Amino acid sequence: MTSFVHLRLHTEYSLIDGLLRIRPALGRAAELGMPAVAITDHHNFFGLVKAYKAAADLGIKLIVGADVHVLDPHDHERHFELCLLAQNETGYQNLMLLLSRSYQQGQYLGRPRVHQEWAAEYSEGVIALSGGKQGDIGQALLNGRDADARAALEYWQSTFTDRFYIELQRTGRADEEDYVHAAVALAAERACPVVATNDVRFLEAEEFEAHEARVCIGDGRTLDDPRRLRMYSDQQYLRSVEEMAELFADIPEALENTVEIARRCSVSINLGQPFLPDYPVPDGETIEEFLSRLSYEGLQQRFPDWTDDQLASYRERLDFELSTINQMGFPGYFLVVMDFIRWAKEQDIPVGPGRGSGAGSLVAYALGITDLDPIAYDLLFERFLNPERVSMPDFDVDFCMERRDEVIEYVAQTYGRQAVSQIITFGTMAAKAVVRDVARVQGKPYGLADRMSKLIPFEVGMTLSRALEQEEQLVRLLEEDSAAQEIWDMAVQLEGVARNAGKHAGGVVIAPSELTDFSPIYCDEDGSGVVTQYDKNDVEEAGLVKFDFLGLRTLTIIQWAIQMIDARAQTPLDIEGIALDDPQVFKLLQAGDTTAVFQLESRGMKELIKNLRPDCFEDIIALVALFRPGPLQSGMVENFINRKHGREPLAYPDAQYQHECLKPILEPTYGIILYQEQVMQIAQVLAGYTLGGADLLRRAMGKKKPEEMAKQRSVFEEGAAAQGIDPTLAIKIFDLVEKFAGYGFNKSHSAAYALVSYQTAWLKTHHPAEFMAAVMSSEIDNTDKLLTFRDEAKRMGLVVQAPSIQSGQYAFSVNDDGQIRYGLGAIKGLGAGPIDSLLAAREEGPFNSLFDLCARTDPRKVNRRALEAVIKSGALDELGVERWVLLAALDDAIKGAEQVASNSAAGIDDLFGEVITTSDETDDLYQEHRGARPWTLTELLNAEKESLGSFLSGHPMEAYEAEVRKFAPRRIRELQATNQAVVAGLILDIRTIKTQRGPMAVLTLDDGSGQLEATVYNDVFTEHRDLLQKDRIVLLEGRLQTDDFNGGLAMRTKTARSLEQARKAKVSQLRLRVASHRVDERFNTMLANTLRTAVGGQCPVVMEYVQPKGSVAVRLGGAWQVHPSDALLDELRIAVGNDAADWVYEA
Repeated sequence: MTSFVHLRLHTEYSLIDGLLRIRPALGRAAELGMPAVAITDHHNFFGLVKAYKAAADLGIKLIVGADVHVLDPHDHERHFELCLLAQNETGYQNLMLLLSRSYQQGQYLGRPRVHQEWAAEYSEGVIALSGGKQGDIGQALLNGRDADARAALEYWQSTFTDRFYIELQRTGRADEEDYVHAAVALAAERACPVVATNDVRFLEAEEFEAHEARVCIGDGRTLDDPRRLRMYSDQQYLRSVEEMAELFADIPEALENTVEIARRCSVSINLGQPFLPDYPVPDGETIEEFLSRLSYEGLQQRFPDWTDDQLASYRERLDFELSTINQMGFPGYFLVVMDFIRWAKEQDIPVGPGRGSGAGSLVAYALGITDLDPIAYDLLFERFLNPERVSMPDFDVDFCMERRDEVIEYVAQTYGRQAVSQIITFGTMAAKAVVRDVARVQGKPYGLADRMSKLIPFEVGMTLSRALEQEEQLVRLLEEDSAAQEIWDMAVQLEGVARNAGKHAGGVVIAPSELTDFSPIYCDEDGSGVVTQYDKNDVEEAGLVKFDFLGLRTLTIIQWAIQMIDARAQTPLDIEGIALDDPQVFKLLQAGDTTAVFQLESRGMKELIKNLRPDCFEDIIALVALFRPGPLQSGMVENFINRKHGREPLAYPDAQYQHECLKPILEPTYGIILYQEQVMQIAQVLAGYTLGGADLLRRAMGKKKPEEMAKQRSVFEEGAAAQGIDPTLAIKIFDLVEKFAGYGFNKSHSAAYALVSYQTAWLKTHHPAEFMAAVMSSEIDNTDKLLTFRDEAKRMGLVVQAPSIQSGQYAFSVNDDGQIRYGLGAIKGLGAGPIDSLLAAREEGPFNSLFDLCARTDPRKVNRRALEAVIKSGALDELGVERWVLLAALDDAIKGAEQVASNSAAGIDDLFGEVITTSDETDDLYQEHRGARPWTLTELLNAEKESLGSFLSGHPMEAYEAEVRKFAPRRIRELQATNQAVVAGLILDIRTIKTQRGPMAVLTLDDGSGQLEATVYNDVFTEHRDLLQKDRIVLLEGRLQTDDFNGGLAMRTKTARSLEQARKAKVSQLRLRVASHRVDERFNTMLANTLRTAVGGQCPVVMEYVQPKGSVAVRLGGAWQVHPSDALLDELRIAVGNDAADWVYEA
């Protein structure tokens, strides 16, 4: 007979502490012979549904509970612990309400708390444990306040009548034994039962240190911090019945009461039964009739010119779908989705044409939920909603990223805020982050943590064990450095543990009643950001229906592009009405010019497109389905391409095993089984399956369960025989289908996304400036991506103008000449606030000077930093004043503006008008600042790079053009595929690739005339890694060849040098030309100071003194020989003039 049940366990979902993973913890309890176990996470039910299902699988009872912090009624700065267990379904509901209220109304410094009276209000059906020495009774007893302890016990006994227990713990923590003796005495005095718990936080005693680290990570402390609270002991592990019996041998009733409580607690949670929100329908109609009427009306609107005969097959399909939807009880679901999509479209919020299997529904198409005719593209309803497999329908709806929240707000207003929320997600301690976290709490050097984290490959789903398999340097580091190994050992224990709660990007639930009937609520301290405490899987198990409101940036791009097109066009563009067989679009695709085209822009996809050469919309659908690891690795991609281009004979599906009835199904994919829908149709046509049964077959093939496949094989064979088809052939085809079913893609999703792909390709073809301006605007905060798109725009022959304070907008825009104007939002250091202020001031008229601009804008918003960024970007060039002069005049302009603002605030009008404009209009406002030193081209370009992230007015190579040609005679545009060449250019981009021999790199080199890709293998890359950095000018020597991918040039690099390294080898002297009248003591001092920064090299310095009647050259002494650096030349050109300082090379 079991004599003990654990009643207090904190799993990883307690977040502030707890290291237990749910299934292993419950598995251990089952192994130990315990019939039940309670999970009492801190103020939440985050893991409840997972625990409930795991307990059912293991055959033990889950006791539903939570630990709460109760506010001290006499001192709201203090709190005490209380453990609450649900006795029945009423108790479960009350705990959901109490936990929700603790977040919505009880948070203090981000931590939820419960008022004492709330606990009383929700006490029905709840058993309470006193919280041990951390409870109010325990605290009073340990502090000698016996009367307070009695009063607290009386309160709780009256609140939880016959359901309150004094909790005893023996975990080796301070004062526990004193508390136990005092608590047992008080319990006897007041006839209150006692109960033993172990306040479990981890599975094994060895995990104590890792648990301490977990707590420190959450608290921002280090393990050796003397100020941190040490609230846990190494004895808070999942003890066995025998261990607990030994601990409490002197108080056996404390053990017996755990079993008694387990008997008293029995909560049945109804999982897997959906509860749909109600949708209001007109009087006199049922919800089924209303859905049917709207569907038929919608179908007629989709095809207004079709005859009854043409619509017959569509009506037949519609009837079938409606029958299935009504039979399965989902008409309300379709109407709710229709409602918020229609509202979004009415508000001009872009909505995607469909996503996932929902695009296979004709009802959805008729209601306007999707925008792709499922019959025209052989999309199957049963793939979405199968009458033979009851599951919830799941429409994933794409909205414009910028306005998705408006739709969610509409749903909340329409269905009630108490019934609508988003869904919680949990951040976990991922591989890279957990290494840094552990190093910090262990007090290890930051540099070591940084090095270890950077050695872990940056891949989605990367784990510490996989990192060790992939990264040899990491293995060596752990072998050589014991501190690194310490970090690693603890990180392995913490990896994957839940760390914090967040909000699911697009998941929204709508309850038919209040949310708290189904799930407790979690929210921010101010009550906003409401989410369910159950995650996306658990919330559906609990009965709530999930709607996915996904943000798709491409829809925003399309809308922005259309707005710019419409602004310049006579008639508005209807993107949904464009022809899907435009030859110009397919010409663009076949050329691989798909940068910025949705789903088709990656390098691998471009290569696939060039090989496939799509010439119809079905090919684009296929591209989306083909470009995945399975098809790419299986060889089916090559077969698809070869069959399309006649290099392989067509067969349906195989030359040896085919049947004529499969041709209509497989013809669009040249006989290749590419889509899940084709698998279903083959089963239907060849073996007589219903499409519902065929969907079950498809799922079985995907799971590859041998017993299920054996069963399906015989059904397929018998069905084929009944159709008069040779069973041997049928089984051969079955085997082929089974082979490719694992790679099959959902055609409904592929077709819907192919439509968006086509729309973006069409816009790029016919409205390139507007499209690229919209694309750049979408990445206005991401400099690297923005520059990629800007370079693409230039490659397309589009003019990208500098930002302009006179005509520019926040986003990129297009002028009447079809030129793209840089968006002011792309200027770093400017920001939305200053831009709004500038644009508002500009509405009064164009700015005529820097002084005018400063006087008309709010200096608190448009501050010095913002103005410097505007000047450096070139946005004020239209004022006709050089950037260095504007920067020199900035102080005076700001002071003048501040004076104007000060006078206005004081209600003083200057007697002579505005301060700035008192002088004659012909006066030069910048006269005092014209003497500012002009910038070199390098300085001007560096200022642009600082403010825009890249160069706009020119190319850094221009400053070195003459010199570079001494080492690399030809520009990139002039190169041809020859054996050997030296190429000079700026490194625009660098991609590092891990190989078995070590890292290698692919560089994109640009010299202003063109670009080429240079491959740098491991030996060269390792030797020159410091040199090969982005935005560096380099000289590469190697073999040139034609790039098979883009038709351009590619180089296999053998050596790499900087310009300075090349210069040192060839320069003969540094020559300075100076007019003799400029040479005086001040000049000599300045020159000496400048040269002194570079002395110690091998390059002699020659001074050429220029006089009216001739010149004389003087070579400075050996002590003045310099290192020929770019920095030195820049300084000298500033001192003596741009044309007066140069390197002289050997003949």
